[in-house]
Amino acid sequence: MSTPPPAVPPPSVWPETPTIAHVALPVAVSQTFDYRILPTQTVLPGSLVQVSLAGRKHIGIVVGLSTHSEIDAARLLSLEIVHPQLPLPDDIRRLVTFASDYYQSPLGMACSLAAPPLSAQPTPPKAAAEPLLLTDIGREQLNARFTQLGKRSAPAWHALWEIVQTGNVIDTAWQQTCSAAQKKYLRDWRAAGWLVPADHVATATFPPLHTEQRAAVDAIEAALGGFQPFLLQGITGSGKTEVYLTLARNIVAQGGQVLVLLPEIHLTPQFLARIHTRLPGVNTALLHSGLPDGERLYHWQRATEGQAQLVLGTRLAVFTPLPNLALIIVDEEHDPSFKQQDNVRYHARDLAVWRARARQVPIVLGSATPSLESYHHAQSGRYQHLRIQQRAESQATLPQLTLTPASHAVTNNTDDEHHGIAPALWEAIEARLARHEQSLIFINRRGFSPSLKCNACTWEAQCPHCAVRLVLHTKPMRLRCHHCGHVERVPERCPSCGNLDLLPRGHGTQRLEAALARTFPDARIARIDRDSTRRRHAFGALHRQITHQKIDILIGTQMLAKGHDFPRVTLVGVLGADNALYSADFRAAERLAALLHQVAGRAGRSALAGEVIVQTDFPNHPLYETLIRHDYDGFARALLDERRAARLPPFSTLALLSAEARDDNTLNAFLRDAHQQALKLDNPDNAVRVYPPVPATLVRRAGYNRAQIVIQSHDRRALQRFLTAWHPTLDILQARQVRWVIDVDPLQI
Repeated sequence: MSTPPPAVPPPSVWPETPTIAHVALPVAVSQTFDYRILPTQTVLPGSLVQVSLAGRKHIGIVVGLSTHSEIDAARLLSLEIVHPQLPLPDDIRRLVTFASDYYQSPLGMACSLAAPPLSAQPTPPKAAAEPLLLTDIGREQLNARFTQLGKRSAPAWHALWEIVQTGNVIDTAWQQTCSAAQKKYLRDWRAAGWLVPADHVATATFPPLHTEQRAAVDAIEAALGGFQPFLLQGITGSGKTEVYLTLARNIVAQGGQVLVLLPEIHLTPQFLARIHTRLPGVNTALLHSGLPDGERLYHWQRATEGQAQLVLGTRLAVFTPLPNLALIIVDEEHDPSFKQQDNVRYHARDLAVWRARARQVPIVLGSATPSLESYHHAQSGRYQHLRIQQRAESQATLPQLTLTPASHAVTNNTDDEHHGIAPALWEAIEARLARHEQSLIFINRRGFSPSLKCNACTWEAQCPHCAVRLVLHTKPMRLRCHHCGHVERVPERCPSCGNLDLLPRGHGTQRLEAALARTFPDARIARIDRDSTRRRHAFGALHRQITHQKIDILIGTQMLAKGHDFPRVTLVGVLGADNALYSADFRAAERLAALLHQVAGRAGRSALAGEVIVQTDFPNHPLYETLIRHDYDGFARALLDERRAARLPPFSTLALLSAEARDDNTLNAFLRDAHQQALKLDNPDNAVRVYPPVPATLVRRAGYNRAQIVIQSHDRRALQRFLTAWHPTLDILQARQVRWVIDVDPLQI
């Protein structure tokens, strides 16, 4: 890890008044840019400024001040301070500097991660600023009206009445998506005193913590005021969120701020609703890329000024300035979504640990299926290991898990309605419908079918820009590439032989949805994948339908595999799990194990017993054996033994030089020269191993050929020194036709 830069001395000890500002800009060059400070301006390290570069306006961050520049002062442009009240504090500047150094990225690109969207005006959320609760008199009045009118009441009124009958908070996200008629009812009910802001409720009811939850809270609270990383490993449904909220309540009461990181945007509505229910009156800021710029700036300012006591966000929120930070929580810490896959390829979980140490606060990494890195740190004593091995609901038990042969699933591509669902799973779905319980069918493939083939020749729909097959989608009927976004019409006949018999092969979420809808016309079916949740608030609306038992069968991808609590889901069916077993990526088994344990954990989270049925043709695989026993620890220990023998992470450190070019010869020449330059670098004790160039797994994407060089070391510092020395030679070698990036601690190879 790099040493943070020295803090800039306060203005009182500067020998001369600075006249030059060194500004980091979000451009892909490893340098800062000098700008002239006007006599009327007060510029500080961390000031957010707007400057001109190559005729374009950019928002930059002042990273240094001086009285001279290598450029003639007369030629320097001036700058404009865009947010004089809130310069980025020293700890955030040190964080982005570390991210730039460690992840081998330009400082300006790293600084841009900490800059809010200053081109917008701070805009409070359009919905009511607070969640609403139904009062006792309101419930009495509405019940009387329903008794009188029943189902003859207006549909909008009836739907709203059903929601408030659940006793849940009407959160701000729901208020943003409800109809105009329902918004009018909300205004009328508030005017009548039937609905009140949740902040007006004197106390919130916290469910009593069981012994393991209480032990976790006590251990973490004992560490407040100093740096201590915790791995909170709790089985699915064990109540880790209640631990987080109890800690937040106590810390906020003492004047501290809590930062909570979630891996996905769609997990925020449920967590936010829990906060509103458990912590009424706590000022919460929400930060993720799905917010409009004005709302994001509004929340960022409240967090930076210390007004927001609890900050909830995705990976970008790790860069939020928090003057009173007392605790960091990273939920679902194993999730690969915490790793940025473009520009600055940082891992938010790892930066959160670095920030916690720099600020001397505890950090909690929570998961039912910890990453092998975190699990290894806990086993070795680097992290304190806290376990929760019982479910929070006293009557809830872990689901029964059954394996059924995938080959028994009917796969006829013409007129069969079952489409890949094995008889055992089909019967289980029917049983849940009869009992008015919910089923979740998991398949990690969106679209209708992953392939369209000719039944008479070898033709198969291929992307013209990538080395992958096109995926068949319906509504509208199109062939789509999930890598570059290419879209084309479905041909009427085979382009190769003219045959009219073109068949979809394999199953996706759309195909399962259609098959289930034909077989169960009265069942209420919902599909949750990237296609069905593109619109803002779409996922939140579907989530509420599931929670309020408006859905019988839920079909989804890995968006549903983590963090969600659906009490009426008693059956989980898993299709296509075997596909990951064929992967050449050494992390594939770890990802699949985490995914299956997580999705299995969606069943049986209340008093209703749960069942999980996994379709597989490899029932004796160690992964499935540990899944049946709910023994993630056993599988993790076995994987760690394999990694130790192979000297793979966490027992070594990896970096990846990825390059792409339209011309294959240009690409190969660049990587060949890069490899030769790497071999010439100083490498004491051969601490760093540089492997020869190889094609990437996806050898062509968006019209570019792709290849890579893997770098490995048992010494993280030695690897950093090596990459720092190698980077300038790559800049010299770079041809305009080649795009390349160094990915430190890559999650995929």
